[in-house]
Amino acid sequence: MVPQYGPPTGRSTAVPSARQGRSPFPASSSVARRDARPPCGGRVGKDPEESRLLRWLLRAFISVRGRATVITVVLSGSVLALATVLAVQLLAYTGQFSARQHASATLQRVLYDLTLGEGLTAVTPGPGEAKLIQIVEPGGHIVAASPDLQGSPPLNPTAPRMADLLIGKTACQPFLPSCVELVGLRVGGAQFPRAPVVYVADKVDPALTRPRLYLEGTAIALALLLLMSWWTWRTIGDAFRPVEAIRRQLAEITNRGLRELGRRVPVPRSGGEIQELAVTVNDALERLEQATNRERRFVSEASHDLRNPIAGLHTRLEVALDEPDDYAWKPMVRGALRDTARLNDIVADLLELSRLDARSPVALERVDLADLTRREVGARPWRVPVTTRLEDGVEVMGAHVRLSRVLGNLLNNAERHAETGIEVIVGRDGGDAVLEVRDDGSGIPEDARERVFERFARLAESQRRDPAGTGLGLPIAREIARIYGGDLRAADSPRGARFVMRLPLAPPPGVDTEAT
Repeated sequence: MVPQYGPPTGRSTAVPSARQGRSPFPASSSVARRDARPPCGGRVGKDPEESRLLRWLLRAFISVRGRATVITVVLSGSVLALATVLAVQLLAYTGQFSARQHASATLQRVLYDLTLGEGLTAVTPGPGEAKLIQIVEPGGHIVAASPDLQGSPPLNPTAPRMADLLIGKTACQPFLPSCVELVGLRVGGAQFPRAPVVYVADKVDPALTRPRLYLEGTAIALALLLLMSWWTWRTIGDAFRPVEAIRRQLAEITNRGLRELGRRVPVPRSGGEIQELAVTVNDALERLEQATNRERRFVSEASHDLRNPIAGLHTRLEVALDEPDDYAWKPMVRGALRDTARLNDIVADLLELSRLDARSPVALERVDLADLTRREVGARPWRVPVTTRLEDGVEVMGAHVRLSRVLGNLLNNAERHAETGIEVIVGRDGGDAVLEVRDDGSGIPEDARERVFERFARLAESQRRDPAGTGLGLPIAREIARIYGGDLRAADSPRGARFVMRLPLAPPPGVDTEAT
């Protein structure tokens, strides 16, 4: 049976048979469908939760947002840890100092009462005073104690020397619920011949003890660290959100091809580098759109301009073949030569444009615009008189051949439209060399002064005066001027057209220049 390709015809319709509908091989679960896709963009069989966790870790530690957050956490954590330690030490010292000052005030009152002869009743604390008071003789004998210390051993775990008159320390005793700040003063005289030491102790405020301070300080530092981490993550995310919008829009434009070049990326109103990035991207998209449109128009118009002479040449040759042998064929050959000459001009202009677009390097030389004008004007006779006003010594850096082509294209355009004459002016204007070509024709409408520099663009009058023109002379001239750092434009004129080319003046002799 001969296999058939293409859509089935009405006479031969394929009907699946029972043999065709049943496979001779058992179905295998290990064979995946052609359109099957691995979950989460990973490998087949990979756990989706694992893929999401991996993406989150990559985002947290590898992305700019994640790295900035990690750096902020590390630096902020180090600063907060140091600040917490310093704050705890300072607050703990403040608590100890406050307790010692309170005990010292109570000690002063006790000593004053003892000097007044009130006896051992002086150890009874008054309202607002420290509650822990003892009078201890050398050897550890307790002479008197406040009610809270009745039956308790001495407050000072180490017996002082007889030479120690003033005592201040932190004391920790098993019978006390916490460490205390202890102050003491040795007394003597007839009332105390054994020179005991009067001790007063006071507890530190529980809110200012080191364990509690470290616990509270650590909790506050962690809360601040989490807040700073969240703030950094969110702030950087907000800062990069416009960048993501730009990337997403560019991706859509790229995926949809040249049809979407008219779209633009959103421009944030936040100012700064991201706004400038969006503006630059939109400028690039606009230039790309213009270049694409110009390329489309160029291809269309070039195809049209090339097709016309080729079709004319083809027709002439076919007619010549159909004529009898004794036909006068020379006029037809001359017409064919004109068509080939036009084809040659179009191809030559296209080749020159391709070189200019590619910025093919050409050796630079000093070109005197006045001498260049004299040679171009005197090279051939003109349809109308050409007058010149030339300033000698106006030199520019460029390729002589290319600058000659610029002036030749401008003179040919002026000759095509001039009524009675053409004028060429060469001079200086600041640091620029200026070359003007004027004619007294009908001129260029103001709204068409930029259009005449578009490739293959020809106004109605130009097509009427020169049907065989290519529409590439002025675009080539402007491109050459811009390559050498200048410009060419159609300027205002009281009558006719006025083309002005500006180029930077050549540097003084002896200064090196690069090829362009």
